[in-house]
Amino acid sequence: MELPSRQRVPLLPKIVDNQYRGVKLAQYAFLLITAVTIVRSLIHVFAPDGGAQSIATIPLSAYSAEAAATVVLMFSLWGLSQLLMGLVYLGVYLKYKSLIPMMYVLLIVEYAMRIVVGQMKPIVTTGTAPGSVGSWIMVPVCVVLLVLSLLPGKAAKEKNA
Repeated sequence: MELPSRQRVPLLPKIVDNQYRGVKLAQYAFLLITAVTIVRSLIHVFAPDGGAQSIATIPLSAYSAEAAATVVLMFSLWGLSQLLMGLVYLGVYLKYKSLIPMMYVLLIVEYAMRIVVGQMKPIVTTGTAPGSVGSWIMVPVCVVLLVLSLLPGKAAKEKNA
């Protein structure tokens, strides 16, 4: 059964404001994802190994000092990119909640492409990196959260009643 168009929450709203119209669970989950993104990014930027060996289990000692330093730099730069995205997510959460559904689309694309690129260019590790497992979890979770963010929440239903 399809909902009438006035009851659906738009993926890209005509007016970008701080009114979240979807199911509240998706809003609070977005805040949690935002916090995890920012914390994870700071670890990549500030950890001595960028998290490459201590978290992702990449055996840096198996490489020359120069190659290991390059891997650490790449992880730190990746952390910087994650920090910028985390700050965008935070800005959306604080000031532009109507864009949360669109942010879920970006999260789905990011995590799905991590899987694709990881399959195309696998990295040698000594264990299972949390990110490699997390991407497989985050894609379906974010799809569910996207759907919830597009369904009218309790406040929107009461407003239309």
